[in-house]
Amino acid sequence: MTARTPAGAAARTPGDADLAALGAVLAEPARARILLALGDGRALPASVLAGEAGVAPSTASTHLARLVDAGLLTVRPQGRHRYYALAGPHVGELIEALARLAPAAPVRSLREGTRAHALRRARTCYDHLAGRLGVALFGALIDEALVTGGNGRHEHASAREDRLSSPGRDLHYRLTAAGHRRLSQLGVHLPAADPAGEVSVRYCVDWTEQAHHLSGTVGRALTNRLFELGWLERIPRTRGVRLSEAGEHGLQEHFGLRLRER
Repeated sequence: MTARTPAGAAARTPGDADLAALGAVLAEPARARILLALGDGRALPASVLAGEAGVAPSTASTHLARLVDAGLLTVRPQGRHRYYALAGPHVGELIEALARLAPAAPVRSLREGTRAHALRRARTCYDHLAGRLGVALFGALIDEALVTGGNGRHEHASAREDRLSSPGRDLHYRLTAAGHRRLSQLGVHLPAADPAGEVSVRYCVDWTEQAHHLSGTVGRALTNRLFELGWLERIPRTRGVRLSEAGEHGLQEHFGLRLRER
């Protein structure tokens, strides 16, 4: 006996990805600005996001609902406010990928030009450090033999799965036992090491530097600790971060990193 196909089943059968539907969500400038404002992994209230988007609170609510429905944002009530955040690292990776492909927004003022430069110098990629500073820090960990498994460079010609602004897959980096001790001494909360004292670490291919920066659990833990120490400071209204004077000295002392950010 032949099973009957329920009415409407064809309409419910998954097909090709509907890029146009996602594109329609991202095409609205106010929604794009909201996503960029949340690109550092923080959760922000609707009132703040309305200001970031440059729209009235009622209009922002409509845009936020659209982003939640599209699966790009999550929302959680807290007291009288509703806090919005990216739905996960995959959305942060999407923002990074689109930033690489999108044309640069016209710079209309010195302030905007400074902000654009700051994003390339140092920024958060969802929950970990990216940009020139992120790449330099990862390179310092490699140079100090605290991380092994690669040289930190993106070799375009020989890359198999690695792509710009995407999580790295070609190499298998490891935080060495010495690296685990060094980061732990700094107060970084790390996952348990294996019997050899090592931890597997993840990386991303940085789109502005075309090199590797630290990501995953270790990248998030290290970035959080740098903020706690006051070595990193957030630049308001952007994903950009700056290295403080204490951070400049601290990174040089602990990791041999010499990089002036100011």
